[in-house]
Amino acid sequence: MHTTRWIVLVVVLAALFMDLVDATIVNIVLPRMQSSLGAGYSAAQWVLAGYSLAFALVLVTGGRLGDILGRKRMFLAGTAVFTAASAVCGAAPTAEALIAGRLAQGVGAALMVPQVMSIIVVLFDHNRDRAKAFVLYGITLSLANVSGPVLGAVLTEADLFGLGWRSVFFVNLPLGAAAIALALWLMPESRAADALRPDPVGVVLIGLTAFAVMFPLIQGRERGWDAAAVALLGASVPLLIAFAAHQRRRDRRTGSALVPPSLFARRSFTAGTAVMLVLFSGLASLFLVLTYALQLGLGWSPMATAAAIAAWPVGITLMSGVAQRYATTRGRRVIGIGLAVMLAGALALITVLSAAGPHLAWWHVALPVLIAGVGMGMCVPILTGVVLADVPEDSAGAASGVANAVMQLGTAAGVAVVGTLFFWLAAGAPADPGDPARARAFSAAAATTLAYNAAAFLTALLLLPLLPRTARPDPVDPPAPHRTDGPLVRG
Repeated sequence: MHTTRWIVLVVVLAALFMDLVDATIVNIVLPRMQSSLGAGYSAAQWVLAGYSLAFALVLVTGGRLGDILGRKRMFLAGTAVFTAASAVCGAAPTAEALIAGRLAQGVGAALMVPQVMSIIVVLFDHNRDRAKAFVLYGITLSLANVSGPVLGAVLTEADLFGLGWRSVFFVNLPLGAAAIALALWLMPESRAADALRPDPVGVVLIGLTAFAVMFPLIQGRERGWDAAAVALLGASVPLLIAFAAHQRRRDRRTGSALVPPSLFARRSFTAGTAVMLVLFSGLASLFLVLTYALQLGLGWSPMATAAAIAAWPVGITLMSGVAQRYATTRGRRVIGIGLAVMLAGALALITVLSAAGPHLAWWHVALPVLIAGVGMGMCVPILTGVVLADVPEDSAGAASGVANAVMQLGTAAGVAVVGTLFFWLAAGAPADPGDPARARAFSAAAATTLAYNAAAFLTALLLLPLLPRTARPDPVDPPAPHRTDGPLVRG
């Protein structure tokens, strides 16, 4: 049994690694996908935002289903869905098929990822072994952070078996199949004694609300903001009201609301979720803009783009240990410094894009990105712990699920808003890839658009005084890894 549980740990960490890397891989090769499938810019936004949106909407339900039906069962189901969806993405003949596969990947990840932490806690009941397991968990996160962008570029440019960008999805098939086989053979089953029930009506209502906002934001420009897009955006308000009313009613009757209303009676949690929403709206969208500006505007290869953007996870890795060290003594202050550093990195990036234009060099991008990564490494790994600091222990699990879902919704919304603004600004660029005017136009569009990202980091910084001063010292339910669909951090 002692050896078996370490093998099971490798299995769940391999599945987690597969999910983590997949987000960064897609971001790097997205322009190649779009060109290969003859898709529009809105389709590219859906490839990123759809994944985060599906993950956010199913995340809390995925955790509850694992508690009720068994974590092994839901881990297997999630891994199977994720692996099958990867095959659909790799074989996609059209942009619509790729988007459908990405949505399915998000659902699979939302069923799989919440089980990883629970399985580790169940497997390792001795403090020393559990500490070793979490060290390996942290190493997995760091490896995924650093390897994702480079791996995506290498697979695409190597053009294995003539697959091009499709290999970034097909590489998941052997990993997923091995994880499923070993989990079936070795993983023990476990369930929670008093699990909260799923809230399918709540999931449907919040899903419709999110779609009513996301579809017009992404498709509105291409549709000329027709009556249907405007009406759909207007419908999001009554849908949100209906969702809130349903949550209050379900909380009174069964105590198993998807989003317990009592959480928002605490100012610190309400402000914390606002910080998360705004902050994460500025993360993935930043790398969407950079990837398109560098590859389509300046003609950089995926490998050159990945080499510059890889400075981001390097910065995160350098500082995340420092953040953890001070989380329970000076958590809010460390987060504030991190946000200020991220803001400085974004402003530096805007400056070099504006000044260098078509003469932009690798180090012009890498240095500001490294600065922003250092800032992120100081704040994001401990942000959830600070946001949850004033939440009662019996509500910590629900609050953690809500906080992680808000991050994913912020990611999806940021991709929708920032992507739409960037593609609108870049629409007038010359079509000739070798024209310096095209490079200048894309650089200028990127610099203008990134003002949103800088404003998002500044807004999060201004809201910070509303949060508790320190992190929860020993979270009851540690937060799931955080996805940015760009170079990422999980904490």
